[in-house]
Amino acid sequence: MRAVVLTGPGPVENLVLRDPAVPEVRPGWVRIAVKAFGLNRSELHTRLGLAEGVTFPRVPGIEAVGVVDALDPADAGGGLVVGQQVATMMGDMGRTYDGGYAQYTLVPVDQVIGFVSDLPWHVIGAVPETLQTAYGSLTTGLDLRAGQSLLIRGGTSSVGLAAAALAKGIGATVLATTRRAANVEVLRAQGVDHVLVDDGAVAAAVRALHPEGVDAALELVGTPTLPDTLAATRVHGTVCFTGMLSNEWIVPDFYPIGYLPKGVRLTAYGGESGDLPADVLQRYLDEIAAGRISLGPIHTYALDDIRRAHTDMELGRTVGKLVGLTEG
Repeated sequence: MRAVVLTGPGPVENLVLRDPAVPEVRPGWVRIAVKAFGLNRSELHTRLGLAEGVTFPRVPGIEAVGVVDALDPADAGGGLVVGQQVATMMGDMGRTYDGGYAQYTLVPVDQVIGFVSDLPWHVIGAVPETLQTAYGSLTTGLDLRAGQSLLIRGGTSSVGLAAAALAKGIGATVLATTRRAANVEVLRAQGVDHVLVDDGAVAAAVRALHPEGVDAALELVGTPTLPDTLAATRVHGTVCFTGMLSNEWIVPDFYPIGYLPKGVRLTAYGGESGDLPADVLQRYLDEIAAGRISLGPIHTYALDDIRRAHTDMELGRTVGKLVGLTEG
């Protein structure tokens, strides 16, 4: 098979195309013939040497979609069958065992989610981890309700775009930020009610629209903008720290009383495959197929183009989701 191997932390040149053997099935694991895989900043962090517990060389990739290629007979009672469409994500994919940047991947059976869809693979490949993160952030992280206001800090990221679509479906008023004025129309097309061009301080603009502050805020940029996001949120409102687009996630010398505005709640979200119910994944795919919900832009790359994909991701050249394809 063909696979991308990260030989060690460093530049994009450390991502190398190789032809390893197809992984052998063993009890408790399922082999997936990968059709597409989403690219995530998690893999960028791994390549830059910012992730903990990774062993090298390693096939990166914390998610993949495709079909069941083989499974141990002892695991056949779990509902999976050869040829079934499936998604997989998280666990230690791409960290302690090989991940999705390959034509085949072997993953624990309990992190596999079945679905049925006629959507093209590049569209399906943009969904699993993005949906899991956005859905979990809005439900577990924020408990967002109809009629509430939501600020998405980092709105043109793939998670930001998905969160906007989901929040509008819930019935929330959505504010979202972008650093580039050229991306305003992308967010408006996603249903965002108020687009804010982010110069690092948007709390005043948020409070011009919502004088008491927003009910909820989703922080996807990281710790550099977190204080301003907290300042944009009302008393008894909630900020969910989910993303690190800035590659900064540590608050140095954190003093809660001095850092947190009085009465504003700060939580966080980081999920696994088990946090994305199969019916939610199926419903979201069906909504996309029916044209009732949009993922936002999708950018596709062949395995041969993986270095360009990582460069685009690292430099922020694209808006929306980057997806790798194992064929073509």
